[in-house]
Amino acid sequence: MSDRYQQLVNTPLGRIVTKQVGLPAPVKLERYEPGAPVIDGPVLLGAAPGGRLAGAIARVLAAVGAETSTPMEPKALRTAAADAGLEASVFNPEAAAEEDTFKALVFDATGIADSEQLREAWAFFHPTIRRVRRSGRVIVLAAPPQDGEPAAHIAQRALEGLTRSIGKEVRRGATANLVYVRAGAEAAIESTLRFLLSPRSAYVSGQVIRITGEAPVPEGIDWERPLNGLVAMVTGASRGIGESIAEVLAREGAHVLGVDVPAMEPELEAVTARIGGSALALDITDPSSPEAIADHLLERHGGVDVVVHNAGITRDKTLGRMDQERWDAVLNVNLIAPQRIDRALFGRGAVRQNGRVIAVSSISGIAGNAGQTNYATSKAGVIGFVEAWAPELAKRGATVNAVAPGFIETRMTAAMPIATREAGRRMNSLSQGGLPIDVAETIAWFAGPGSSAVNGNVVRVCGQSLIGA
Repeated sequence: MSDRYQQLVNTPLGRIVTKQVGLPAPVKLERYEPGAPVIDGPVLLGAAPGGRLAGAIARVLAAVGAETSTPMEPKALRTAAADAGLEASVFNPEAAAEEDTFKALVFDATGIADSEQLREAWAFFHPTIRRVRRSGRVIVLAAPPQDGEPAAHIAQRALEGLTRSIGKEVRRGATANLVYVRAGAEAAIESTLRFLLSPRSAYVSGQVIRITGEAPVPEGIDWERPLNGLVAMVTGASRGIGESIAEVLAREGAHVLGVDVPAMEPELEAVTARIGGSALALDITDPSSPEAIADHLLERHGGVDVVVHNAGITRDKTLGRMDQERWDAVLNVNLIAPQRIDRALFGRGAVRQNGRVIAVSSISGIAGNAGQTNYATSKAGVIGFVEAWAPELAKRGATVNAVAPGFIETRMTAAMPIATREAGRRMNSLSQGGLPIDVAETIAWFAGPGSSAVNGNVVRVCGQSLIGA
């Protein structure tokens, strides 16, 4: 369903009216097109003195061909950029022209060891934050707070408030995110940095991502088609978000096995035929389905590399009016079936080395929602699923992560009452709903071989929604 309000406010008259009245003014977000560069515009790379990530960031910026500048201070930053093979010009905000703007600001905050040194973040962003372009990016890279001494823990944790506030200030379709990088995981940042810099992360803002460094990153990744030769299974793949996930994973090179209920078999086969994948029609809640899925993957494909638990249903009623059938149906599809499937796949050795498990949660599982106690319970359980299994899967050379979508433009949200729908669209920093492809792009980043050190994360794809913030 089209967002008529967004269309209106982006007309010449609409811009004037919204500015005068003070209404939200959502801009059309830039989204990824195959063959497009990672980032289209200049990047300003800054760092607090004593940081450990500037060189690794510079290598990524050099790899993506980003036009890069650095501040005049610290001088060690320019040395790190040169050592990484990055040709970076010097940016002096005091002498800069008004038109000197940036598509991204990237700041290495790992050198901040106490609260007084948080001034380094202010010193970098104060003269530059108003130079962020439309649909721009702000990325802060930091050290996991729990890995430092108490003073460093406090300062690094404070960066979450900084980054989320920036996300609410930059506007015009720009986003801000924080990435915690464990010591020793410096070489594992490329996949995440590419994702956050690019239009693929258009609807991801105000998020905290953790790179653990528990698994090595393969060399020689084809960043245009990183899933080439891999097999991905997507449940609930016949329409909506599931269809978009299947399309994006196929675009990235994967053979996609789409799974959905028998009643959706015609739609499922149409989707998988279009993307060169294959279809398996069954009810994932049937007790025999986990073994049937494992059999199919082993016999037809020799196993699976990416497992996406997308299938989900709603059966809304307030708790006092909710019968057991509604409760059981939602919990069985959204939470219990994924666990049974994973037990069968891992128990049979069907998930190959460097495998990925990705689940779809919801901001309802974070914030709760009246009339959706069953749904919110199931989606909070999905977060628990990630937390519980991340350490165990890391030992097996695999990862598990989740996305938590906010308001996404689907047939389900199109059927909402208009007041509820408009509130969902506007109550976020980007003042608009997301698209199914925004969820799919985030899942593709989790699925990629370069994300082997990204484990145990729940990333909200919600435009930095105020709900549950």
